[in-house]
Amino acid sequence: MEAPEVVDVLREALWVLVIVGAPVMLTALIVGLIVSLVQALTQIQEMTLTFVPKLLTMLAVLAISLPYMLQTLVDFNDELFVKIAEMD
Repeated sequence: MEAPEVVDVLREALWVLVIVGAPVMLTALIVGLIVSLVQALTQIQEMTLTFVPKLLTMLAVLAISLPYMLQTLVDFNDELFVKIAEMD
């Protein structure tokens, strides 16, 4: 495997990482912003108020998007095995 092929595989792996992690991370960002806004408006500064809603929504999004995430990872894995097999 030559250097450009390695760079292509790494770039594709990073893209898959972004695609797989984006739903959960964006959910945490949006919920965090909403909770922070509510805390600023009501002046309630409770630490568990930020943690619990983020955790629950992240778990819900993870449960909903898990089949898509697994299929994306399986597709990447299949492509990687094909590239490894072609090296011979």
